Amino acid sequence: MSLAPHNLVGRELSTALISGLAHAVETGCRAIILRSNLRHFSAGADLSLFDNEGVSVEESLKPLGVLKAFDECPVPVVASVHGVAVGGGFELALACDMIIAASSAKFGLVEATLGLHPLMGGVQRVVERVGAARGKEIVMMGRRHDAATLERWNIINRVVPDAQLYELTLAFARELALGPTIAHGSTKRLVNIYLREGMVAADNAMSDVQKPIWKSRDLERGLRSYREKGAGLAKFAGN
Repeated sequence: MSLAPHNLVGRELSTALISGLAHAVETGCRAIILRSNLRHFSAGADLSLFDNEGVSVEESLKPLGVLKAFDECPVPVVASVHGVAVGGGFELALACDMIIAASSAKFGLVEATLGLHPLMGGVQRVVERVGAARGKEIVMMGRRHDAATLERWNIINRVVPDAQLYELTLAFARELALGPTIAHGSTKRLVNIYLREGMVAADNAMSDVQKPIWKSRDLERGLRSYREKGAGLAKFAGN
């Protein structure tokens, strides 16, 4: 089955995402945008995966590998969503640190309509954002939702006009990239510890997680700029 124009999630896309994130970091990217050049962000899993005898869906989707790649990516990852993001497509957006969506975009964890539930971390990640009761509703009802509703429910960070999606996502990501990305990486680590292990574990981990910040030249730049020019004028280099 062709991935176009729906950008279906399967072995090929999962492998490309894992290697793509690693390559972006290796080549010095300080923020990453996840977007689609096709008609949709992603219309979910390639259903032909369920027909492959001898190959499990888990083996094809590589959910733990994909989620680990996003969680451990040391720089911010921003999803830029247009068209449809349902099923596995919505789950990929939820794996990102932030989501910017076109106003006409449609989202849904629709696996219940197939007799499934989300297979790539969508259950826990939507609950993380909206709480247990609303999260169960989103998963169990299997409905599609507009971007404005999900922004109101704190799933989406920004809803923007369709024609300005890429421009505004790029501006958002560029602001992150021009920031103290070593500190951003430590923020991601601390958030992940809190989500996995709770507040006490995060508090206890702070000293270790913050060590790269104290060694960074960006901290020196920030403090020097504050003393010489005032707040908010530092130019960081990501080291």
